[in-house]
Amino acid sequence: MLRQIYTLLLIVVSPFFLYGLFKKKKGKPSIGERWKEHFGFTPALSNARSQPIWIHAVSVGEVIAVSPLIKKLKKAHPNMVIVLTTTTPTGAQQASKLGDIIEHRYMPLDFGFAVKGFLKAIHPSQLLIVETELWPNTLHWVAKNGIPITILNARLSERSCQRYAKVQPVFDLLSHRISTILCQHQDDAERFIRLGVKPEKVSVTGSLKFDISVNEQDIEAGKKLRQQMADRPVWIASSTHEGEDEQLLAVHRKILELLPEALMILVPRHPERFQSVLDAIKKHGFTVTRRTENQPVTPETEVFLGDTMGEMMTLLSASDVCFMGGSLLGNKVGGHNLLEPAALGLPMVTGPSYFNFKDITEQLHQLGACDIIPDTVTASTVILALLNDPQHRDQIGETAKSFVQANKGAIERTLTALNL
Repeated sequence: MLRQIYTLLLIVVSPFFLYGLFKKKKGKPSIGERWKEHFGFTPALSNARSQPIWIHAVSVGEVIAVSPLIKKLKKAHPNMVIVLTTTTPTGAQQASKLGDIIEHRYMPLDFGFAVKGFLKAIHPSQLLIVETELWPNTLHWVAKNGIPITILNARLSERSCQRYAKVQPVFDLLSHRISTILCQHQDDAERFIRLGVKPEKVSVTGSLKFDISVNEQDIEAGKKLRQQMADRPVWIASSTHEGEDEQLLAVHRKILELLPEALMILVPRHPERFQSVLDAIKKHGFTVTRRTENQPVTPETEVFLGDTMGEMMTLLSASDVCFMGGSLLGNKVGGHNLLEPAALGLPMVTGPSYFNFKDITEQLHQLGACDIIPDTVTASTVILALLNDPQHRDQIGETAKSFVQANKGAIERTLTALNL
């Protein structure tokens, strides 16, 4: 009964979801003719007789997180067929960087007919869901077809746990279909068990995001970019959201008052916002250079706009200090993962809203590798102090790198748990 009510609600809201998904925006990849895949019209695999492993990663962040595991899995089992689904076109664009080691398909909408169409075309042997992307009809039909379902890199914040507890029957509808939950942290595991998941279904394998493979090509590209910036102090505002850019541009204005040679790299989280962020930079009167223009950074450049996809590690490598976006908007976003700048040895600064990455952020904060600031006034003071103290930055960077190294191993533990 609950699932039927949910399906009726989905019929009402899906047009709005699809409008946002399919709407063309400058800088946003287009789904094009592949829109049919969202309705279960899924092309067959090149190896139609295979029973592939199906991995679902909703968008860019999840694809990045699971990519090292996919590479290791394919290296160990070259003949294994892996189907990677994403919901968004930006996720599909990120998946394309894996080349021919996977076959990409769009995730069907959570309607029974669409899910059944996908299963009929793909015939997966098991489903691995990255993090906690749980859809009632998908879980129902996958389980009904006898296909094991595992949640990888699972996390459950205290806030989400309390919300699920208020609708316990809904959570039970989801969790009873899941075979195994592989959690990032012990706290996550305890919350799943508190919600009624059987302890034998839950394991702690660590966060896949710790197993970051720093690509030497990205590092070299970052060094090359940094050469254009000479000896200027550089800070990066990474993965910003609407409502943050203007706040952070104001921070940069304050920094420039005391450190005129400072350079800000501004990287919006979503490509469809590149143009509006460029307009905001110009509105604030900054001299701007865009990454997409392939023009050198000049001494007059005050803001460098990272308006490309998949170059975050390169842009981080060209920076001295990282401010992590998604953390200045109250309860709207909840921050982003600090492990990429940590792996590169950057001092980090985040705003007060980081609930989606609470454990990692607070561990880094306790080690002295991340400053948690209450407001943008404090942000300018903290970033300025870090830019003015290279020796302190180096000490913080070593601490951050050591933290990432000490927590690696989630891929091996995950593969062992999956018996792959």
